[in-house]
Amino acid sequence: MIDLLKPLENCKLTLNNRLVMPPMATSKSEEDGKVSKDILDYYEEKSRGGFISLIIIEHSFITVKGKASDRQLSVADDSMVEKLKELSNIIHKNGSKAVMQINHAGSAASKEVTGFAPVGPSAIANPRLGNVPNELTKEEIKVIISEFASAARRTKEAGFDGVEIHSAHGYLLNQFFSPLTNKRKDEYGGEIAGRIKIHLEIIKAVRDIVGDDFPILLRLGGCDYMEGGITIEDSMVASKAFEKAGVDILDISGGFCGFIIPGNTSQGYFAPITLAIKEVVKIPVLLTGGITQASAAQKLLADGKADLIGVARAIYKDSKWAENAIKSIK
Repeated sequence: MIDLLKPLENCKLTLNNRLVMPPMATSKSEEDGKVSKDILDYYEEKSRGGFISLIIIEHSFITVKGKASDRQLSVADDSMVEKLKELSNIIHKNGSKAVMQINHAGSAASKEVTGFAPVGPSAIANPRLGNVPNELTKEEIKVIISEFASAARRTKEAGFDGVEIHSAHGYLLNQFFSPLTNKRKDEYGGEIAGRIKIHLEIIKAVRDIVGDDFPILLRLGGCDYMEGGITIEDSMVASKAFEKAGVDILDISGGFCGFIIPGNTSQGYFAPITLAIKEVVKIPVLLTGGITQASAAQKLLADGKADLIGVARAIYKDSKWAENAIKSIK
């Protein structure tokens, strides 16, 4: 039986327990996206004591065109690497592993922030924001794939323990996966195989540049919880393909619903998705979703709902949460 204190072994990313701090935007970076003192202080405080086995850094933009918001962290060019090294070093000194999440906002970006018109798989209104992006050409898709790969290279150069590709919360890769926003008629649209083609090409490009030993995580918006959107069955098919392509850990959250399920406040509310995905993959699956008590985390692991537990808002509100949780179990 898995419990919160059991190390994660037999994975490229070995961890000393099952507790993860998932990515949460802080808007604490410098104006240009560089790591600031505020960011360093924030992650130093959250990682203190090493009680959290893995900290996944907030989503960082791979290109200014894909920047989601002001003061978002950047991994968009090589000048960012030196300060990112300081960030990974601080987390490591405190005893936790660190993974960087890389992202393109797609139609969730705005011209006010980026200076560019937003783009997406199709010229379809973003279900959360209402804005209509320009449809990406195949050449533009190739550029974005290379930008993800370059961001992953910088992540490795900055000393992180792995990289997480963001395909959740209504951002670009979620937009490709979701039938709500992907109405393309070419090989990047249609059935699931077409809608995840960009994901598979990004995974390959990242793997080619970081090598076989560097862990790749993928955050999957496993369900849109909207009529005509991504279903759990879609995510089961996609997850098998991602595992085969070389993803080492799947981190499950919501799609266009964001990191919540409207009307559901149970602890671990994405568990039906993680349970279904665990049935079809062998790689570890990370569950997030409203978990605030160590006892709830223990039960979700014991019931086989996931291999790792992500606690976000509770740790955001209380930097001692992880220490208290771990000590309550010992």
